[in-house]
Amino acid sequence: MSYIIGVDIGGTNIVCGLIDTSNPSRIIEKQSVKTAVPRSCDSICDDIVEMCVRVSENAGISFESVSTIGVGCPGIIQNGTVKLASNLHLTDAPLADILCAKAGKPVTLCNDGSAAAYGEYLCGAGKGCSSLIIVTIGTGIGGGVIINGRIFEGFNNTGIELGHIIIEKDGRQCSCKNRGCFEAYCSATALIIDSITAMQINKTSKMWELCSYDISKVTGKTAFDAARLGDRSALDVVDRYLGHLASGVHNLITLFQPEIICLGGGISKEGERLLTPLTSRISQLSITPKDTAKTKVTLAALGNNAGIIGAALYSIA
Repeated sequence: MSYIIGVDIGGTNIVCGLIDTSNPSRIIEKQSVKTAVPRSCDSICDDIVEMCVRVSENAGISFESVSTIGVGCPGIIQNGTVKLASNLHLTDAPLADILCAKAGKPVTLCNDGSAAAYGEYLCGAGKGCSSLIIVTIGTGIGGGVIINGRIFEGFNNTGIELGHIIIEKDGRQCSCKNRGCFEAYCSATALIIDSITAMQINKTSKMWELCSYDISKVTGKTAFDAARLGDRSALDVVDRYLGHLASGVHNLITLFQPEIICLGGGISKEGERLLTPLTSRISQLSITPKDTAKTKVTLAALGNNAGIIGAALYSIA
């Protein structure tokens, strides 16, 4: 057996998983720690090494049996260095070199969205296809692009910032300082803001009851749950949300024409309640001729494990 480890660094948690290359879609053992930013890259790497040792020992194998470690990290990644990851407070951090020295293993580093795309391409929703895009809908919007079986990161290897394509000229302010970004309309954060705005306008909305009349408990599920109960305000919120999401996904299809676009992140847990009306809207926007093969829009198959699996497999690519 050959063992590899994948690490997914997030803004809240760092998750580490042990994988047997003969069955890469299954994570044998998984551990996590709080990201606890801001702190140094050196400190983050100490926690990663500790987790790597722990998942190995818990699985009953020696850490020496692990051949490589692959890490997915948010932000701009170039040649093993985190050039800029604002939510981690890291700039020009040579994470791969530091982790390699501490772990005594070869280490690869890639963007976390690219890692998730690679995992879904090899073991998930895109298995057997040649091109795939994953759109991860969480606090922000991220994702990655696979073209002809390879991660596409642009000529300068800075990755694909799917959340910052502009879908509304001079629209909402985005965290990136631009206006009208995909993320500003379709992230879970944006959906929560829209839900709260609708609740403040309509004090009788069922969304109030669902969050126990505590506005701090509104989540990305609140509007969807209330819409299923027929709440008019929630139905309007979901309708606008789906319209913007369809626009963003349509733009990606028009640009890349991938075989598969898969949706991941917390909002994707709405399942067919999200997918069915979304695909209908995307179909209405499509400019692809009727007799031509069309991009399949589906849900990510690996869930939160996509980044771990993709990062691990990228380390032996």
